[in-house]
Amino acid sequence: MGLFDRLLGRLGKGAPALDPTFGDPELKLLLERGRAGDWPGVRAVLEQARDQADLVLMLDLVSDLSGSEEWLARAVEQDPEDALALLVCGARQLVWGWEARSGAYAKYVREEQWRLFGERLERAEEQLFEVAEREPDWLGPWYFLQVTGRGISVATGVATQRFDAAVRRFPHHPASHRQRLQQLCAKWGGSHEEMHDFARTSMLAAPEGSRLGELVALAHIEHWLSLDNGEDGRYIRDAAVARSLHVAAERSIWHPGFVRDRAWIGAHNAFAMAFSLSGEHRAAGRVFTELDGRVTRSPWQYLGDPADAYRSRRAIAP
Repeated sequence: MGLFDRLLGRLGKGAPALDPTFGDPELKLLLERGRAGDWPGVRAVLEQARDQADLVLMLDLVSDLSGSEEWLARAVEQDPEDALALLVCGARQLVWGWEARSGAYAKYVREEQWRLFGERLERAEEQLFEVAEREPDWLGPWYFLQVTGRGISVATGVATQRFDAAVRRFPHHPASHRQRLQQLCAKWGGSHEEMHDFARTSMLAAPEGSRLGELVALAHIEHWLSLDNGEDGRYIRDAAVARSLHVAAERSIWHPGFVRDRAWIGAHNAFAMAFSLSGEHRAAGRVFTELDGRVTRSPWQYLGDPADAYRSRRAIAP
């Protein structure tokens, strides 16, 4: 077998592809209707959400659609009592705000960008808090308020309260825990110690087989990203990091109780990248095989184009 054939074998049957719907037909229908600006059609799919966490997953997809702020605003205007429309609109205002700011470092963000960022996040906060008041049992407002809070730099205690409000409504919610992990990163005013402690404590507090083991992988990736060239490699390839990744994987994605829900590949992609960076190529290969080319934007975007980064890392795994 030639080198090219061996590399193809390592890449698996599926060519790496970034699919925000995870190949789920219901989520594909949701995006099709969203791209068409069909609010009644979008609402009909949202109403089929399996639980509050599933609804948040759907809302994340819709809120990421360019131009959706226009037809969502019309939906709210046409039926001001529709709390679901207001929630999606608030989520879109949040994403729209971050789009205005861009992903650039703060010193490179122009004054006009900051103005739009602030205005849109302020509007998002207003709408999300209104939904939280109308529907006190809903997870969605508190999930998105964690993100707006980070954008407007709310006080540490307020950020904690927003996370606590989310997990009271849906304990062990992976997406809310990922937002909290971001809040505790050094780049957002936290520290490596706080971040790692939160990741490990959350994993151990959740039932075995929970996706929360991915927090350990994500924390190591965030720590690696914060370090200078040279120091980053020494950190991520430390034996203690490798041991913690194996422990987390055995407790989560490799545990018999792990449930492959709609978004299961998110945790696998986090471990695939972390294992690969740490030099644990055999473990990475196992995760890549399970993924079979299914790529998520996070955390691969840290390495450039997600599909390209996945492909290059998959090629060096056994």
